[in-house]
Amino acid sequence: MDSKTFNQILEIAFQKRVSDIHFEVDNPPFFRARGQIFRSKLPNLTGADTEFIVSRILEFNGRQLGNDIREMDASYSLPSGGRFRVSIFRQRGNFGIVMRVIPPSIGTFDELHLPPVLGEIAKAPNGLILVTGPTGNGKSTTLASMLRYLNESYSLNIITIEDPIEFLFTSQRSCIVQREVGIDTESFNTALKAVLRMDPDVVMVGEMRDMDTIDACIKAAETGHLVLSTLHTQGAVSTINRVLGHFTPDTQEIIRQRLADILVATVSLRLIKDKTGENILPVVEVMRSTTTIQACIREGRLDEIEKHIENGSSQYQMQTLDQHLMQLYKQDLINIEDAKRLTHSMDLERRLLVDNY
Repeated sequence: MDSKTFNQILEIAFQKRVSDIHFEVDNPPFFRARGQIFRSKLPNLTGADTEFIVSRILEFNGRQLGNDIREMDASYSLPSGGRFRVSIFRQRGNFGIVMRVIPPSIGTFDELHLPPVLGEIAKAPNGLILVTGPTGNGKSTTLASMLRYLNESYSLNIITIEDPIEFLFTSQRSCIVQREVGIDTESFNTALKAVLRMDPDVVMVGEMRDMDTIDACIKAAETGHLVLSTLHTQGAVSTINRVLGHFTPDTQEIIRQRLADILVATVSLRLIKDKTGENILPVVEVMRSTTTIQACIREGRLDEIEKHIENGSSQYQMQTLDQHLMQLYKQDLINIEDAKRLTHSMDLERRLLVDNY
């Protein structure tokens, strides 16, 4: 492996609209496209090959290869402009690398097939917006689309704290500052303490990883800022439980009160193949913090939230995951088999068939 070969592999992946590239010892590079993993016809990689790739990525990030590296996140760019989010890890003593392709441009809600209500949510004057979902299901892309909307529509000071920086923004109506953990700041928590002295209107935190970061995000929202962040959860209720679960039992009631006061919305994402198998569509649960849902959070009645989301579809433009699956099925965009794989509902198939009839 040399720099030319490495960059050629990445160029091909970028041009072919691959979503991820996997480099692992004793295997050729693997590519993920349209949600599926494909084994390339390239030669098997050696330990020296993956070590070279890691050293090249570290060099790009101003670091040197050392024995202390077990796992880390980084970014990488091609001379042509293609950008990648990188996860480096060790397996059986050798390095492995997964590189996520960052799209060359930030899509609009319409281009990404996201519900337009995200624009209404994003223009909240203050509070906390959480975008959630499993890894690789579009959280970063959705956050970037919301920031693009704000950047094009409003005059704001927007500060992002990311690990690593993914989408690069150009300030338009808004002023955008992007800070990277490990390069521009020590940690999310350290950056959040400093950000309140930087005259922000909007703060985007790449991920709420621990109690300190979650608490700092809540405090920033309580002091009149709009905070956007992500969690690896699969719906509104699990998101609220995850936030509460980071705190000790004796403080959870206070956190529920605080969260009820500042939560603007949760946006939970999953991806599904369309009927052609050529495209991936987002399936989106949208929960907005109505007075009823605020009361559910304060009083711990979280099991009632999904029903309130379903009932608020027309007035508040909320939707459950199942409601969006049913909408996509009615539009003849997805297969019932794929819909069943995403849902937690035992009777979704019956509801789909009855509704369609």
